[in-house]
This record gives sequence, structure tokens and C-alpha cells, in this order.
Amino acid sequence: MKSYPVAIVGATGLVGATLLSLLEERSFPVNELFLVASKQSAGKEISFRGQMHRIHDLASFDFQKSRIAFFCIGNDLAAEYAPLAAAAGNIVLDKSSFFRNDPSYPLIIPEVNFDDIQRYPHKNIIASPNCNTIPIAVGLKPIYDAAGITRMNIATYQSVSGTGKEAVAELTEQTQQLLSHQAIHPKVYPQQIAFNVLPHIDDFQENGYTREEMKIVWEMRKIYNDESLAINPTAVRVPVFCGHAASVHIETKHKLSAKQAIAILSNAPGVKLITGLYPYPTPVHDAAGNDLVYVGRVRDDISHENGLNFWIVADNLRKGAALNSIQIAEQLIKNDLLP
Repeated sequence: MKSYPVAIVGATGLVGATLLSLLEERSFPVNELFLVASKQSAGKEISFRGQMHRIHDLASFDFQKSRIAFFCIGNDLAAEYAPLAAAAGNIVLDKSSFFRNDPSYPLIIPEVNFDDIQRYPHKNIIASPNCNTIPIAVGLKPIYDAAGITRMNIATYQSVSGTGKEAVAELTEQTQQLLSHQAIHPKVYPQQIAFNVLPHIDDFQENGYTREEMKIVWEMRKIYNDESLAINPTAVRVPVFCGHAASVHIETKHKLSAKQAIAILSNAPGVKLITGLYPYPTPVHDAAGNDLVYVGRVRDDISHENGLNFWIVADNLRKGAALNSIQIAEQLIKNDLLP
């Protein structure tokens, strides 16, 4: 199999570390690996396939050395360095939100809309959706194809790992402090996160929704290529270390029963349907450390003739972030679409 020089930009973060692990797990065809991070991490070493690899400083890294570049960094750095990497001959798989809404760049989930890559003018930078958009889009695409969807009401329950290492540390520290009857002093989040829920992720917009909530609206419409899709989201941060969940209510164009939806989802790509005595997945028991999108509690809406309800869970660091980018790269290789 042909192999490629690969760069991971943001290799020391949670998503970067997960991506590195998945490249090894999936035997991704890497012939040379470049780990890239901030100046503070430059010179340190990380193991991959039994060998130690030195971390390069992003500010001085030569992207002509790599051909596939996985970007796991924030918007400002992605905006500056992703075009440089692309100009140097890389296919950039970007996890930031900077390129997602740009009509020139594809926003891709392989199970949902991989073929859309061909209709965008700029294919050298491919955006990966937000960590809660991905599982919802994967879980609902077979339903959308079967019956159409006119409206979605979505409430997400998002783990602290979606914020980063500092948030994971804060939840750990606050839990220990509370159990020891010590005072809490939040730093990462505006209020205590341990034993609490915060209906506040990202900045509030003029319409009263947060930017995290609006990402679901913008991204779902682009991924489904349907600007008429009505979406009403609420994003909530919960004291869970890994795994995002969503309670999703939809209204379909054509009547589809819960029984029919279950039959459709039982064979859906990338989806694991949970049924039985306890017909629901959870972040801890099902999603964390796994690659599928888990769907359960599929039921008819008792208040709307064309309504259906779903409970959707996935590992936000794997399928919600790193894995989706790797799957895009795998499909590019499979379809001989790398330049």
C-alpha cells in the first residue's frame, strides 16, 4: 500500500493525542510522521509505533515535508497556517471551525456526504464538523433520506473534554474539592462544573443562542445541503469526562414510525442501535473509547403525527473529532483523490 508523510498540527492536545493513537490503531499508511505544536512543546518527544518523534515548532515547520496535514488547533492558528500547508502541497484536514461555513470549502462526514468534496472549488482544505454535529448528522442521515426532515429540536449534553485538558483537570479538581468540603474557584468555566450543568457553551450571540448552538444550525444545513432545515438547539455542558450526548426530536416530511426508523438504523453505516430492556447508550458505558455513533430511545412523538425522538451518543474525541478526519483521509486515499 502506498504511504504518505503526515503532519499532526496540535499534536499535544487531547484531539491531537487521540488522532495519533488512532493512526496507529487503524494502521494508517504513514511513512514519515511530523508532530507539530507550539514553541513551548517543541523539542519534546512522543512515541508512535515504537519510535520516539520530536515535536516541531509550528512557527518554523516546513510543510513541504508532509503531504497530509491533520490540524487540531484553534481558529486563529488554523486561519494562518492551514493555507500555508495547503499551498505547500498538503491536503489539510481541519478540525477548527474557521473554514466550516465558507462556501468554498467542503464540510465532510464520510458516512454522510463524502461525495460533496467534488462540488467545492477548494478541495485542499477539508473541514471536519463540530463534535456534536457529527454524531447527530450520522445518526439522522438515514432517516433524512427515507422520509425527509423539516425540523429538529436538539439538546446536547457535552463532556468537558470538548473544552480541552484544562477543563478535564478542572472537573477532577472541583470534584475532589467538593468531596473534601473545600471552596470552589472556577477558572475554565464561568461557574462550577462538578455536580452541575451549564447551558452555556461558547459565546452568546445577538439572537440569544450560543455560538456552539448556532454551529449545529449552520453545519447541519451545509452537510445535508438543505437551507430550509429548521433547527432549534440548546447546548449544555455536563460533568462527564468524555462522550457527548444529544436528545433529538425531529419532524419528518413523510410519516415514519419508530418501528420503521429502528429498522432503517439497524443497518445504517457507522451507527450502533441500542434496544432491549435499557434501550439507550451512555457516554461511559458505550461511547468513550469507541468509534461508532450510538442511537437509542427511538420512539414516536406523542404530540406530533410526524414526530420522532432519538438519543444519540458518541466519543467526542474520536468520532466527534480525530476519527472523522482520519476517515476522510482514508476515503481520499481509497478513491485516489490525493494530488
